[in-house]
Amino acid sequence: MLKTLANMGVALALTFGAVTTTAQIASAQDLELRIGPDGVRPVIRDRNRDRDRDRRRDECSPRLALSIARDAGLRRAEVTRITRRTLTVQGMTRRGPERMVFANERGCPEL
Repeated sequence: MLKTLANMGVALALTFGAVTTTAQIASAQDLELRIGPDGVRPVIRDRNRDRDRDRRRDECSPRLALSIARDAGLRRAEVTRITRRTLTVQGMTRRGPERMVFANERGCPEL
């Protein structure tokens, strides 16, 4: 009887260890296992959507770039080009046409 209980304990420990290891591997892959009244269900999270939202928040907005350019002395400033890395604003100064290039990241640092 004691031997049977010991074997069951070892079997439970191995099973629990396997389930824990599986859950850790699954969480590393953005897979979540939920245990409920309808059994075990995998839940897969979409991390790309979160990254896109963060990326949009970290970009230089055209409105901010225009504001910075006007503060620097550009008149009739307008955004002429937006790429993944830069944002270009053109306008007029006392000396003639002028162009300012900003990095396309939070705060619009001038390049």
